[in-house]
Amino acid sequence: MEDPITIIDKIQKYLKESYQSLADTMIGGGIDNMEKYKYLMGQAHAYLKISQEISNLLEPKKEQKNEDGTIIRFKRDTEN
Repeated sequence: MEDPITIIDKIQKYLKESYQSLADTMIGGGIDNMEKYKYLMGQAHAYLKISQEISNLLEPKKEQKNEDGTIIRFKRDTEN
């Protein structure tokens, strides 16, 4: 069985290739109606969103700081 990083790399490559294929179709005039355009735009948005989420998961957690250099903590709705 392949290690998880190899699998993630393959998924990211697939997402990138799929996104590029959509872009090529749209640029090349492969859209003949608005319904197809909206569908392809939705797919493109999904590929980008998934790719970004994978990248975020792979990066070490970053905490936001304000201008004074102190950490800003955001409470969840369930926290008091």
